[in-house]
Amino acid sequence: MVANGDGVRVRGPVTSRLISGVYSGLLASFLLGWAPILGKLAYRSQVGPMTLAALRTLVAAALLWCAYLVAWRDRIAVTWRALANCLIVGAVNGVGSLFYYNGLVRLDASRAALLGAMYPVWVVVFLSASGQTVRAITLLQLAGSMVGAVLVTSPWVSASPADLFGATLMIASAAVNGWYIVMGQWVLADVPSRSGALYILTGMAITVSVACFVAGDIAIGGIPMAGWQAILALGLTTALSRVAVFLSLERLGGMQTAILGLVELAVSLALAFIFLGDRLGWYQWLGGALLLGGGLMARLTAEHDADVETAFDPVLAESNR
Repeated sequence: MVANGDGVRVRGPVTSRLISGVYSGLLASFLLGWAPILGKLAYRSQVGPMTLAALRTLVAAALLWCAYLVAWRDRIAVTWRALANCLIVGAVNGVGSLFYYNGLVRLDASRAALLGAMYPVWVVVFLSASGQTVRAITLLQLAGSMVGAVLVTSPWVSASPADLFGATLMIASAAVNGWYIVMGQWVLADVPSRSGALYILTGMAITVSVACFVAGDIAIGGIPMAGWQAILALGLTTALSRVAVFLSLERLGGMQTAILGLVELAVSLALAFIFLGDRLGWYQWLGGALLLGGGLMARLTAEHDADVETAFDPVLAESNR
């Protein structure tokens, strides 16, 4: 925000762009928060993890292609180089997805959510290794959000024993997804977010489908209606979340988008309370407040960054008057 001639602070184009990135990241978090709930509902209907991973991505890709052919045809055309880069990022995301759903079936939802939510740590590690500066406020946001993640999922009070292989898969999923966020940030430097979302999800669907076909572990026959409902709902949330998360990546970058992604833990816990009968302790409510506080800090940071960027850019400063 900048001050106009009357001394009143008004929202300029830079501020609006960054704040819309925050809201897109929060929307993506809400949609992604459905993943463990819908995954568990699908498992209750005897849908296998490989089958779920494959059908979910195929449904998501099909929905996105239909939407683009109807409403966003101008976003379909990309260069061959951009297409190749998007498919590579999608392949990485697909590997992370396979780890995630094979880990989810072996762990209770809270432990899976906690381990899967560690990907912002990997984002910070990867971006730091690539030479990007990590600011103190970013580390503070990350620390507060990770404390919130531990409190929300409360792994020390879980009644079920940890499955070490499942835990390893979820940790691997977090690491791969952290790398996928970093790669997505780099790719979106040359590709519009909506175009990137379409082809990255397409690459994800191809990778997961091929992996499941090679493994011979897809069983479509005999899936009950409840299972198909969970698969279709998961496909829809996947498609919409990819559009939202890549818009956030384009406008905020990988670190802020990853921190906003931790809000999905609070969403997952609330949905588990509604649909799976889970109950919340006071420490979980505190954790949810910390996660939501991380989202608020990201919004305030976006406004601060916009003020700084505008102050040092005379063209933007003039456009905001």
